[in-house]
Amino acid sequence: MKRARALALPAGFCALAACALGGSAARPAPVDDTLARIQHIVVIYGENRSFDNLYGLFPGADGIEQASADARTQRDRDGSVLPVLPPVWNANGPDFDPRFGTKLSNGPFRIDGEPARVPLSVPTRDLLHRYYQNIEQIDGGRNDRFAAVSDAGALAMGYYDGSSMALWQLAREFTLADHFFMGTFGGSFMNHVWLACGCVAQYPNAPDALTSRLDAQGRLLRKAASPPSALAGPVQWERDGAITPDGYAINTTQPPYQPSGIAPAPGGDPQLADPSRKPLPPQEAPTIGDRLTERSISWAWYAGGWNQALTDSSQPGGASRGVIYSNQPGSVNFQPHHQPYNYFRRYAPGTAARREHLKDLSDLLVDIASDRLPQVAFYKPVGDQNQHPGYTDVLSGDRHIADLVRKIQASPAWSSTLIVVTYDENGGFWDHASPPSGAGHGDRWGPGTRVPAILISPFVKKAYVDHTPYDTGSILRLLEHRFALTPLPDARVKLGDLTGALDVPQPRH
Repeated sequence: MKRARALALPAGFCALAACALGGSAARPAPVDDTLARIQHIVVIYGENRSFDNLYGLFPGADGIEQASADARTQRDRDGSVLPVLPPVWNANGPDFDPRFGTKLSNGPFRIDGEPARVPLSVPTRDLLHRYYQNIEQIDGGRNDRFAAVSDAGALAMGYYDGSSMALWQLAREFTLADHFFMGTFGGSFMNHVWLACGCVAQYPNAPDALTSRLDAQGRLLRKAASPPSALAGPVQWERDGAITPDGYAINTTQPPYQPSGIAPAPGGDPQLADPSRKPLPPQEAPTIGDRLTERSISWAWYAGGWNQALTDSSQPGGASRGVIYSNQPGSVNFQPHHQPYNYFRRYAPGTAARREHLKDLSDLLVDIASDRLPQVAFYKPVGDQNQHPGYTDVLSGDRHIADLVRKIQASPAWSSTLIVVTYDENGGFWDHASPPSGAGHGDRWGPGTRVPAILISPFVKKAYVDHTPYDTGSILRLLEHRFALTPLPDARVKLGDLTGALDVPQPRH
């Protein structure tokens, strides 16, 4: 496969950022006996929740009680300590949400507690969750700028008592990884691409209008009229684009193939996004799917709503605002940027790879019931069931994912299966744990904020909290280790591969 020519990186970035995108690596160690018994690995990828947001009260975990006073205390845009949290700004205007009031104490607070008492079954508004802003919120690991940089104000500091969730009960029964971090700073698009390739999508010669405008310090440039204090309103940015000045896609950019948030061109190919509206160019980097195929390992990416979205997106008016809605009955909330393989040329419409590996939830349910589960399965719930703030609630996705886990547990494949339930990114919610950084741990792109990860299997430690540092790339390392794959380029060699959660028998003496 021909790889697109890498763009030049700023001085100092080559050793870390470029190594995450290219280069070579040694083959993984031989598969050990415990891993060899795992015949199926299923990755379920939820949406937009930090660890503290859902599991901050989990017994035995590094939760909110363990947060330092500095991490709890939020600072204003000038670095001063906020006297109170800013209001929860409404999404469609400057007014605030009266349920939360205007005098919330500076620190984390219960969304489902006083004063708002918003239960897990009721959606909150969405929160800003983008690349440069996530870096500012983390603030070098201090995690003290979440409220100041968010467009949702205080809501960034909110969390739930998650003990009523079905997934919480699975975490208590099996293994909860409490130091698992999202692969990249920012949002869903970038983290889905990272799960596919351990890389960042490239957009050579991107239109200037799509490019972020930065200040002399490399931070996103604020408008002169932007409120100086978080108490006065959300930040206003000069140009919060999808592309870095050196040509990397860091925020949501639409795929070149349908389903896409960009409709087909009038009279054009109904399988393509209108090229005049500048979708991301087809990507050429090797993916974990490619590596699995090279070794004849069966795999598929299953997506809720995939079949319907394919039908809807080829119709006039079927693509709007990055979300696929049909004018016909039975339309679905399908998010095109949640299907990373739809950005890669090898999986373009009409290819054998697309037909074999990109599938619908209905296919997954049939494969589970008929004992045809592939060796590696990725599953992305449809928007209504992925727990994303704004367009769905926590409880619907919790029930849906737990029900799918139960179906796998009841299937013949269960005795040889490892399920990983995790989240693409934090969705703009605060978390107190500092992301890994430094050589071998992090690079220009991440890791970002901590997210939940639950490992469910006959082979994992029971009722266990795994404190090993992991990131989204740990899933790729696990697959490489288990199936003896040629590794994808990976600069984070000091982060784990999830095997710390396995219940490895101790040698007899």
